[in-house]
Amino acid sequence: MGIFKHNDNKPIPSYKKAGPRKRGSSRFFEILVRDFWDLIKLNLMFCICILPTISLFLLGLFGIYPIIITIVLSILTAFPLGGAITAYLFRITMMLRDEHSGGVWRECKRKFVENFKQAAPTGMVCTAIIYAQIMLWGFLLQGESGHEFIWVFVTFLTMLIFFMITPYLFMQFAYINLNTFQIIKNSIILAFSSILRNLMGAIFGCLMWVLFALYFPISMRMFPVVFIIGISISMLLCLMWVWPPFDKTFKIEETLTQKEQ
Repeated sequence: MGIFKHNDNKPIPSYKKAGPRKRGSSRFFEILVRDFWDLIKLNLMFCICILPTISLFLLGLFGIYPIIITIVLSILTAFPLGGAITAYLFRITMMLRDEHSGGVWRECKRKFVENFKQAAPTGMVCTAIIYAQIMLWGFLLQGESGHEFIWVFVTFLTMLIFFMITPYLFMQFAYINLNTFQIIKNSIILAFSSILRNLMGAIFGCLMWVLFALYFPISMRMFPVVFIIGISISMLLCLMWVWPPFDKTFKIEETLTQKEQ
């Protein structure tokens, strides 16, 4: 497409064309069962990456240390997250493409190193936005302003838009050679050009986190599940919706198939 400048794909090795694929819930459970251990590995590696920034944020949120200082430090320690999310999404899209070359650690390390420098600022900004949303939700759930319904609706809508855009940011870091400004522009266009699919992807992607927040602290009983595989399930559900329009726009699988011929 003309609006997407320089949409040359970054080289991906050993793409193998699969047969007809299942759809919907059958496809989800097929990938979940087939790649179960890889999803766990991805989940654990990502949890290790986010542990420093999450820990600092919670120390401030619960008043253990001054919140301004801990928020600043938590955003600064989020510098690896851009590369980590890029690698995470890339590996899950490999599952969606039925591609299994290379191990989880090898492919994630390769993508992290390739995209760390470009993705780091975006990852830090996204982290700051998420922390701001968490703090705003905490304020709204206290129910002291008298206009909670309107603000909850506006906050939830902005959260959905944010999660509609962000998968495209990091998938472009993984697959497309473009500058960050163009990637942001493309992501906004893609988010609204397939708005229904992206809305569903955002809902499925953040549903677990919304439920976790609404039922906190009771939901902490489910923390082991989140730590082991919950994040991977959320990302898989999200990408099952948003990968098709991304692939159609940039012709990822078609390009990789041609490179193999």
